[in-house]
This record gives sequence, structure tokens and C-alpha cells, in this order.
Amino acid sequence: MNAAALADLLQADLHGTGAAPAGRPRHPAEATAPDDVAVAMDPALVPLLATCAARVAVVHRDAVDAVPHGAVDAVLAVGRPRVAMAQVTGAFAATPGVPPGVHPSAVIEDDVTLGEDVAIGPFVHVAAGARIGDHTVLCSHVSVGARASIGPHSLIHAGARIGGGCTLGARVIIHHNASIGADGFSFVTPEKGSVETAKETGRVQATNVGLMRVHSLGAVTLGDHVEVGACACIDRGTLTDTRVGDHTKIDDLVLIGHNVRVGSHCMLCGQVGIAGSAVVGDRVVLAGQVGVADHVSIGDDAVVAAGGGVGTDLQGRAVYAGTPAIEREQAFETWMMTRRLKALFRDVRTLKAAVKTLDPRESGSA
Repeated sequence: MNAAALADLLQADLHGTGAAPAGRPRHPAEATAPDDVAVAMDPALVPLLATCAARVAVVHRDAVDAVPHGAVDAVLAVGRPRVAMAQVTGAFAATPGVPPGVHPSAVIEDDVTLGEDVAIGPFVHVAAGARIGDHTVLCSHVSVGARASIGPHSLIHAGARIGGGCTLGARVIIHHNASIGADGFSFVTPEKGSVETAKETGRVQATNVGLMRVHSLGAVTLGDHVEVGACACIDRGTLTDTRVGDHTKIDDLVLIGHNVRVGSHCMLCGQVGIAGSAVVGDRVVLAGQVGVADHVSIGDDAVVAAGGGVGTDLQGRAVYAGTPAIEREQAFETWMMTRRLKALFRDVRTLKAAVKTLDPRESGSA
């Protein structure tokens, strides 16, 4: 690829020669080869172009004039750096390295349907009745349960587990060691246990004896263009499927419990935990370590800041923070008032001392 082709890909303004070689994208401080592309979206990185070996640079349109004269042969100016970053990294992304066909060590059971140009790597297991869509890649040590279905152009990374009966849409990406379709975490006691009495009365009036598993007879359904991070877990539903909508992106170490419904175009960041039967609307953002209680509903376009605890229903199109999660302005006000408590207590002690001096009974007067 050369600078002109990369400019077309990024829809960037090209300043300089289009023939300059454009190889791997690199941070300007680590661009050590002439065919590297120095990615300097941050204006603070632009001065580094004077000393790097790259002959092509990508910068924000507002920073073009700041590029040192003669530092590079071609400057690609973009309007939205993060969008350009997605495009340029996508253009140079590494391929999975699994050739089309079925590796000799893979186990493909009876009645499996394999689409055109599928690539199945070493030690993969595909159980009976499963369907693998066209151009889908299963990397090494992936397991696909009986009657599961994976749509076309999907990529399942090494060690991922797709449970029986689960359905994955088109162009789904499942990262290393993720689990799709384990049993949900649901138990009950013959008599009312501590959880039930605590919910009803706010007190522990019983103990958990003889825990009985509520089995998961449903599955998991993921829409098109869903991405699930490494070691994330999405549990199957009890009687119906746990569902994730189209284009939703799920980070590493996220847990989605049984019967949960997550809408489309959501972002669930690292260590988010969503308890059973919660409903998350479309385009919701849950930042890192947000916890969502069971049976709670979150409206469309809501944003919950990192570490928030969602214990009640949240309306859409608002930003929430804290535990319990409340609207951000109210949360910040509460935190600021809490920080002032020490000074407030000091003032109260001072006032009490002053009041005592004014009280005749304190001075011994009649």
C-alpha cells in the first residue's frame, strides 16, 4: 500500500507524494522503518515526526501546519482521529492464520453443516447438528455444542466455548476463552431461604439449606456484528434465550446472567456484571465494573459511570454514577457534600460551645 491508497481508505486529505510506501502503522516514537506509517493523532505527538524514520504520517487536520518541514514525504490529514484509527488498524489487522479447510486433528461429528470456505483449526470440536456459516473461522481448541449455529464471516478465537443450541449471527467475533451458553446461576431452597426473607423484610430470618439447581433449558442468541471479549461469560436462559442485540460490543471479563436481554449497539466494558433477567436497552454504555441487579431495567441511551451499582430501574438518555446509581449531577453533589462533613461537624461543635456560653444555666446564673 502507498500513501495515496491509504488516503483513499481513510478519506483523508493528502499532502505530499502519494507514492510514498505505507506499511505498518506505528506510534511516532516507534516508527523505525521508512515504510512505517507514523500515527500522530494527538497534536502532542506531531513534533516526534522530525526524528522518526517513517515517510508517511497521519495527523488531525488542525495539526497539518505543525508537521516539521521535510519530516515526512506524505501527510494524511483526517477530521475524526478515532474513526481514522479504527480504519487504519482495520486495514492492517493480522489475519487469524487458519487456512480454509478442516485441520486433521479437529473432530467434526455427524450431521454438521459446514458452509463454503470455512476454516477449522487444530483440536476444534464441533458437535452433532451444529451449523457453521460461510467463511467462518474457528481457531484452535474451540468447541461448538450440539445444534449450535454460527453465522457467516464470524471469527471464534482459540479456546472459546459455544454451548449447545446457541445461535450466533453474522460477522460475530468471540475472543479467547469466552463462554457462550453455560448454565445460569439459579438456585432455590425447599423452604424460604436467606435471600427471599432479606428481600421481603430486610432481615435474615432463614438459612439456606438444601440448595436446588434451577436448570437452564434455554440458550443464548447473539445478533449480527456482536463482539465478545476474552473470558467473558454469557449464560443461557432458564426457559427462553438470553439475548444480545446487533452490533453490541462486550469487553473482557464481562458476565451476562441468565434471561438477560441486552439491546443493540451497546458497550459493556470490562468486569461489568448483569444479574439474571435484567433488561438493558439499545445504545446503553456500562463503564468498567458496573453491576446491575436482577430484574432491573435500563432505558435506551443511558450511560452508567465506572463502578456504578444499578439496583433500581433507570430511565434512558441520562448519565448515572455511584452506588446506588443516581443521575451524575446528583451523585457529584452528594459526594461534594460528603467531603464537607468534617468541616460541618467542626462548625457544629464550635456553635454548640458558643451556645453553652450564652445559656445562663451553663454559667451558674439564676
